[in-house]
Amino acid sequence: MTKTSFQGLYAITPDAPLPIATLVDQVGAAIAGGARVIQYRDKIHTLDERRRRAAALLAFCRTASVPLIINDELDLAVELGADGVHLGRDDPDPRAARERLGETAIIGVSCYDQLALAAAAAAAGASYVAFGSFFASTTKPKAVRPDPGLLTEARRRIALPLVAIGGITPHNGGPLIAAGADMLAVVTGVFAQPDITAAARAYTNLFPKETH
Repeated sequence: MTKTSFQGLYAITPDAPLPIATLVDQVGAAIAGGARVIQYRDKIHTLDERRRRAAALLAFCRTASVPLIINDELDLAVELGADGVHLGRDDPDPRAARERLGETAIIGVSCYDQLALAAAAAAAGASYVAFGSFFASTTKPKAVRPDPGLLTEARRRIALPLVAIGGITPHNGGPLIAAGADMLAVVTGVFAQPDITAAARAYTNLFPKETH
């Protein structure tokens, strides 16, 4: 994806024992609300079940022309031919991911509150870097809490799209975009809401209309 297209809502699937069809329906609702990227994140199912779920999501996202990123699991991303992978602190180097997934793959890297990690990720061929948790998060309650000013500094130093994550709501997300975030990554604020499409749209509306 180009930097211009890598803007808007980045929806991350929840850890929940949902039927596959329900998970796909929920992702479809998020896309209907404007989600530009979907990340499959799953810390509770077996590898075989994660493979089935990711394959179903990938097929759906392909029909919707929305990229599917696999969280952490480079082997699974390679096996399925996913659009990319998101790497954390203990995951493979972005260079290794690039070699295995190809030049057009989307390689994201969690950088927490550290500009040095983001600079290293950029030098290693990452497609985007993610910072956070900016606010209290039920997904990662012990995560570091950077100041939004980190996004402004990263915008000055790093020529990659910036993703903000962690406890982001439609009420607190605007200042993160103003500080430099290209995308807002959200789990609970989208998928735990009674109307997923409306919830996603509330985030989408925070961005300039030309990104919708």
